[in-house]
Amino acid sequence: MTRDEQQAPGADLHFYLDPVCPFAWMTSKWVRLVQSRRDYSVDWRFISLRLINAEVDYDSHFPPEYEAGHTAGLRLLRVLHRARAEHGRDVVGPLYEALGAAVFDAAPISGSDGGGGLDPRGTAAFLTPLLAQVGLPEELVDALDDDSLDDALHAETDEALDLTGRDVGTPIIHFRPPTGVAFFGPVISRLPDEDQAVALWDHVIGLTSFPGFAELKRSLRELPQLRGLGVEEDQVGVTEDWHGGSRRTDR
Repeated sequence: MTRDEQQAPGADLHFYLDPVCPFAWMTSKWVRLVQSRRDYSVDWRFISLRLINAEVDYDSHFPPEYEAGHTAGLRLLRVLHRARAEHGRDVVGPLYEALGAAVFDAAPISGSDGGGGLDPRGTAAFLTPLLAQVGLPEELVDALDDDSLDDALHAETDEALDLTGRDVGTPIIHFRPPTGVAFFGPVISRLPDEDQAVALWDHVIGLTSFPGFAELKRSLRELPQLRGLGVEEDQVGVTEDWHGGSRRTDR
């Protein structure tokens, strides 16, 4: 049995992420606040937006930069997968934290123009210093191009979607697996303080724990309060109407 095949015994939460999703990143920061107050253990797992949308015509469904961005997410997930397989599940959280901070909490990274170029977040130049930052070997960058890992990522994506149904995105949280409640989100655009974080957690678990609860949703979202998206911590992002996981409204 490889380290990747080993389960995280007793993990309180399974958190399924795509590293280029800003809402997954904001939710993960909230979960880390809750974790610090409730002493939860988190097993960070994978769901690929690029694989979810493998059969989708990006040109008609998404803004032009989305295909390159989702592809960068898949490339980074390959590295996360190999890091987990070779170095254990405990390395995933720190590596995701380093990736998310570099993508979303720093100055904006110029992405692909949608013309087929490679999003810089999916490159060795972006990833190599982050691997060094968390003490992982540089050769893990080779996994960026290793599409032989995609079958395993597809299986883990399906695992996540089997918990909630398929009309969702990232993140997916499974609380107290294997029999506990699972849900998409919550989608939040601002990071609460610690007291607010715990209160929000209790409300979310209270709602989703009712067996008949299905959905509570609004498509109006603020652009997340992340420097990488041009929104500072003391600012409120512009409110947009999101459709099917994107900001495109001409449908």
